[in-house]
Amino acid sequence: MKKIIAVLTLVLGANYYGIAQLQTGLDVAVTDTESGKVRGLIHDGIYTYKGIPYATAKRFETAQKPTAWEGVRSSMTWGPVAPLLQPITSVSDEIEFVFDHDWGYTSEDCLVLNVWTPGINDGKKRPVMFWIHGGGFTAGSSQELPSYHGENLAKRGDVVVVSINHRLNVLGFLDLSAYGEKYQHSANNSIQDMKMALDWVQENIANFGGDPDNVTIFGQSGGGAKVNTLMGMPSAKGLFHKAINQSGSFRMEMQEKKVTQELAAEVLKELNLSPNEVDQIQEVPFPRLAEAGQKALKTVTEKLKAAGVAIPGFGLNWGPSREGNLLPYQLFSTEALQLSKDIPLLIGTTKNEFMPSLGAGMSHASLAEVEGFIKKQYGKNAANYMKAVKKAYPKDTKPSDLMDIDTRFRPGAVFQANAKSSIKGGAPVYMYLFSWQSPVMNGKYKALHCMEIAFAFDTIERTKNMTGGTKEAQALADKVSPAWINFARHGNPNHAGLPKWEAYNAKKGTTMFFDKECYIRYHHDQDLMELIKMAQN
Repeated sequence: MKKIIAVLTLVLGANYYGIAQLQTGLDVAVTDTESGKVRGLIHDGIYTYKGIPYATAKRFETAQKPTAWEGVRSSMTWGPVAPLLQPITSVSDEIEFVFDHDWGYTSEDCLVLNVWTPGINDGKKRPVMFWIHGGGFTAGSSQELPSYHGENLAKRGDVVVVSINHRLNVLGFLDLSAYGEKYQHSANNSIQDMKMALDWVQENIANFGGDPDNVTIFGQSGGGAKVNTLMGMPSAKGLFHKAINQSGSFRMEMQEKKVTQELAAEVLKELNLSPNEVDQIQEVPFPRLAEAGQKALKTVTEKLKAAGVAIPGFGLNWGPSREGNLLPYQLFSTEALQLSKDIPLLIGTTKNEFMPSLGAGMSHASLAEVEGFIKKQYGKNAANYMKAVKKAYPKDTKPSDLMDIDTRFRPGAVFQANAKSSIKGGAPVYMYLFSWQSPVMNGKYKALHCMEIAFAFDTIERTKNMTGGTKEAQALADKVSPAWINFARHGNPNHAGLPKWEAYNAKKGTTMFFDKECYIRYHHDQDLMELIKMAQN
């Protein structure tokens, strides 16, 4: 009797103080996968699994299903993350405080995923939200930012959240197809890893209370670009049913074989390997391989520039390329758009993204200083630029706001929304702009790149360094997160806490603003988008 009273006192006391309950044990949160049983934990009613292998691969070879295991695999801590091109040895104090990274531990054997679910083996068919991390195609992981944690999203929406690690940079994209059958698809191994993870979801997610017939892929920045890539991948068709692209429409064109194979030739040259010695590249220490890859990128970039070849996006870097039947179409081509015709799309950006004021040390600059900066950037178009910005955002008052409006990510998002929404009989597109301004460091970080993630995942408490953790921030998360959940469930983000959100079309340009108050505007920055388009041409 005393033992029962003690347990009740512990539980009731934890509940009284608002402490989430944690359950662990050899028989707690055990379920099946194709490869064997896994054991997780239960926190605040959510079953959590980390580091489950969804595939395995030899270096530069196509991933295969993981080796089956006997017994029950403990899956309670993060698995390995993909190696970085350069190890993290120092950080910038303030910006690191804001992002609050968890770099994890690296291994080339990094094909693992994490699952958060309200229930297992219960026969329920919950929507599955499949998160793909950012970091371009070269860095990042499923645990990198505290905003990525899936527990609150799973709990709020009664959904299953899955996040993945996969091969990156030179390991995921070095095109050795010219040197043998086993490297046939090495140019896009990273994308194939993601497809393998989606296959795993189809085969296993029912055991985690998820519905394999209702999967939404979503990602931010590089993760959004990966969403676009999967939408243009014929073999991934049918593995997901909705898509969310957050600040990820910056990579407009994939490289062609001529360039990717030239990159591989330069890497072999840097490593002093002949084509007949190509298999030795599988044993080269990663730091040496990474260095050779970066030198090859520089060499090929210089060759392309000398030949007058335009390099799209942020410059030549590791990433997907057009390849045979695997990725046969450029991602915004008619063929690729038709492939994903039936996939509803939620797409948007943050108002400020990569703010020039941060790099220039001009967060608190005077109007004269800001105008001087803009004149250097835009020359004879400076006056037109400032006029267009003021028209788009008439309530802005801080001088640096003029220079901090995003012009790198939103144009691509508008282009993609226009293209997809114009497909006759296609699924709807919904456009947003996250304009809420963070109070952190006296408002210095505004609506920074990555800011909206915490609001979608409902992880304000975990991301105080970036969001401030205020009641205002939580109130906005209470509007953003249900929109993401409703979109995943129904293909429509509308809910009672938002103004009516119409589907986007190029003529009307309906855009939901997420701010202190959420509201709709129509083509609010059309003049600015036209000016940027002319400048790029």
